[in-house]
Amino acid sequence: MNVADSEIVASVLSEAGYITTGKIDEAGLILINTCSIRENAEQRIWRRLKSIGYLKRRNRSIIIGLIGCMAERFKEKIIDRENLVDIVIGPDAYRQLPVLLEEAEAGHKGVSVLLSQEETYADISPVRMDNNGVTSFVSIMRGCNNMCAYCVVPYVRGAERSRDPESILREIGDLRTLGYREVTLIGQNVNSWKWTKKDRIVRFPELLRMAALTDPDLRIRFSTSHPKDLSDELLNTIAEHRNICRHIHLPAQSGSNRILELMNREYTREWYMDRISAIRRILPDCAVSTDMIVGFCTETDEDHKDSLSLMEQAFFDFAYMFRYSERSGTKAAAKYTDDVPEEIKTLRLNEVITLQNRLSSDSKKKDIGKVFEVLIEGFSKKSSEYLSGRTSQNKVVVFPAEERKKGDYVNVLIERCTSATLLGEVV
Repeated sequence: MNVADSEIVASVLSEAGYITTGKIDEAGLILINTCSIRENAEQRIWRRLKSIGYLKRRNRSIIIGLIGCMAERFKEKIIDRENLVDIVIGPDAYRQLPVLLEEAEAGHKGVSVLLSQEETYADISPVRMDNNGVTSFVSIMRGCNNMCAYCVVPYVRGAERSRDPESILREIGDLRTLGYREVTLIGQNVNSWKWTKKDRIVRFPELLRMAALTDPDLRIRFSTSHPKDLSDELLNTIAEHRNICRHIHLPAQSGSNRILELMNREYTREWYMDRISAIRRILPDCAVSTDMIVGFCTETDEDHKDSLSLMEQAFFDFAYMFRYSERSGTKAAAKYTDDVPEEIKTLRLNEVITLQNRLSSDSKKKDIGKVFEVLIEGFSKKSSEYLSGRTSQNKVVVFPAEERKKGDYVNVLIERCTSATLLGEVV
């Protein structure tokens, strides 16, 4: 999401006459795009601000701004706390950047953080800031209506609103013309994307189908799915189109019904496992990844064991795993006590990581001997004699370069694996 926002900001500033530089020492304007999902993300931003303080001390004319979720969350407090910061821009106010920058150049600090019920930036063509020219993101919606107790997103990004399908498909077409071979449709909950025009309602499965039909050789991914909204219709749509990738990110967060209710996740463990069963039935070659939170308020050893058993049962291919960190302004911060000791959170997180490492390893071992279509994204990190790409299941594959190049599709026979990577030969 932050990558997509950065590309929108780059487009707005490009129209205003700004150009980007890859060297921070050359910049007259530095914008730090921020995330508030987890406390560690915010702490990194505060440290980043301190680390670039020398630039401001060396040249007082440099403008430094904070944009994104932290801007919305802290507002004027950022300028009060950090004298380095000149402007603060929330996620729905990027169009105002040129005006605020003019004011900042005149010596006036500015804050614009009002949330919008309508802004989707659908008319803005993002300036692509990725380096590989093969894969890119298309934002299809903004905001979120799911009031998960631990999450700040609805407060910092506002209510859910969907972007019109015509602009989405046009952006996908533009990316294909530029040579991109894979597009990921992104939103806080893509399953709930919906567009109404006169008497016709278009829902996400139909949008996904239209995206897949733009070019059968263009891979389509999407993220993130909410378990309560993952329908059989969506799974059948994926099954009908070979270029819709066989990977679904389905955050579980916990395996305990009691904790799920406290989190306000709006589904039970049984519902979640029913959706996993539907994926395995309709898309037997589909990889499933997840998010898990340990140490949520009042979590007991039994709740934790429920999470571990759900992970075993679901057999996730990979996962993002976190300790619960209280975020001010959320329902959990207002109504619950963050009462699980940090040392217990750490212990439980280590157990979750150890389990997922084993599951991920077992998943990769099952791929040995199979042939996968791989989209080449570039050279391997370790050697220019090897190329690296991803399968439809979003697994990294490394293989000898030979005569292949970035952007090619190749069939690779998997011969062995490491803990993070599949290794093979082109066939």
